[in-house]
Amino acid sequence: MLKIGPYKFASRLLLGTGKFPDFSIQRQAVDISETEILTFAVRRMNIYDPAQPNFLEQLDLQRYKLLPNTAGASTAEEAVRIARMSKASGLCDMIKVEVIADTRTLLPDPIETLKATQILVNEGFIVLPYTNDDPVLARRLQEAGAHAVMPGASPIGSGQGILNPLSISIIIEEASVPVIIDAGIGTPSDVTIAMELGADGVLLNTAIAGAKDPVKMAEAMMLAVKAGRLGYEAGRIAKKRYAQASSPMESMVK
Repeated sequence: MLKIGPYKFASRLLLGTGKFPDFSIQRQAVDISETEILTFAVRRMNIYDPAQPNFLEQLDLQRYKLLPNTAGASTAEEAVRIARMSKASGLCDMIKVEVIADTRTLLPDPIETLKATQILVNEGFIVLPYTNDDPVLARRLQEAGAHAVMPGASPIGSGQGILNPLSISIIIEEASVPVIIDAGIGTPSDVTIAMELGADGVLLNTAIAGAKDPVKMAEAMMLAVKAGRLGYEAGRIAKKRYAQASSPMESMVK
């Protein structure tokens, strides 16, 4: 069970909602993924104009918890303003803080992210900051009251998978809140590795929406999350330098 603030979820797969070819494919992918949390960029969606269609109108919102994000913000002040606008709409009190340092790398700005997290926690938001794979920053975000931390596996949309498993594993080991891997995931095997490291969940968008068959990929990612989590809970065998027989050598028939 994934617990974020006061909320509990059976699924450990969080799904982004951008970049899908059309609403029908998006809806099918969301359904088969078994996700319970959907994230979207507040600035890229007109949530106030009923004349403008958006994915929210295509889904049974009783089935999902919405996680608006502050994509497009480059300062803490912008992120806070977007978060307040989202909360005023009545959609949800959860917010994914995303403050990007530059448009080339799309890497998060650590200073502005921490600042925005502190402000929004004090205002009563359930805050999930997107951050880099820095264990020290992850610790500071938790100390600021973040309800989960979301380190990137690699740059947004790159599909490179987990580039620094050591740092990710340290963040997980030291975490007092859920760790959700966000950004850079490309394949189901990337998801499985993240979950085997002990991550509490994975957030995906491009890896599913940009696949040749988004619906099949959504199902594959759902299964990968489950397999990786089961593998982590089961506990893998230790790695050894040399071979070790599966059957004991003693009492063998001669």
